[in-house]
Amino acid sequence: MSRPELTVIVPVYNEAATVAAVLDAVAAAAYEKQIVVVDDGSTDGTAEALAAWLGRTGGSGPGFDAQVVRHPANRGKGAAVRTGLDLARGVVTLVQDADLEYDPADYPAVVGPILADATDAVYGSRYLRPAGPLPWTVNRACVVLLNALVLALYGRRLTDEATCYKAFRTDALRRMGLRCERFEFCPEVTAKACRMGLRLVEVPARYAPRTAAEGKKIRWRDGVEAVLTLLRWRVAPFRPAAPAPRAEARTARV
Repeated sequence: MSRPELTVIVPVYNEAATVAAVLDAVAAAAYEKQIVVVDDGSTDGTAEALAAWLGRTGGSGPGFDAQVVRHPANRGKGAAVRTGLDLARGVVTLVQDADLEYDPADYPAVVGPILADATDAVYGSRYLRPAGPLPWTVNRACVVLLNALVLALYGRRLTDEATCYKAFRTDALRRMGLRCERFEFCPEVTAKACRMGLRLVEVPARYAPRTAAEGKKIRWRDGVEAVLTLLRWRVAPFRPAAPAPRAEARTARV
């Protein structure tokens, strides 16, 4: 697979119970894809679950190649995404959490518009689903606040700034020079996408939320950091790297 259509970065921290099922779904999803799993210093048996999955699949199969890299200590989701991005070979890069909240069956909706050159980035919105609206929670209230800040600071109207399903042209994502360490990955890429003038659209995405008791890791302080990140990148100096030659964005089919 010389250059796949899609790179899926899977940051993993203590998800031994779900990571194999997620990777099975990712491997079976649409597109020729590179799967980059970043074990972010897990201590719960995730490393063993990943080794077993690689042993069962051989790290490749119809339509996918997979690799696992490991951080010796937990650094955060943003750091894991940056590690994965260093290895990305796909035309498009998408982030997939390892907790079964998001469904890889949505890849065509999230990735397809970018491969069709209709846009540069796609967010899979949990709040655009035609049926089964999500209940109001503290997390949803925080998302509403973040959406309002994006509109006020960057003039971009979104329904789900904090969604996990963010897909970008890989070259555009690299041009951002990401600095995130934890969950501030989301507001940093949103801020920089807006400042770069990237074409960005939202599509509906399926979502099965879990609770903190079930392993959800985001906390109130991450919401505070998201607000500060949006404010910071409104005023901080930012000059994106020069774009790669257009030929770099062509899909190599196998």
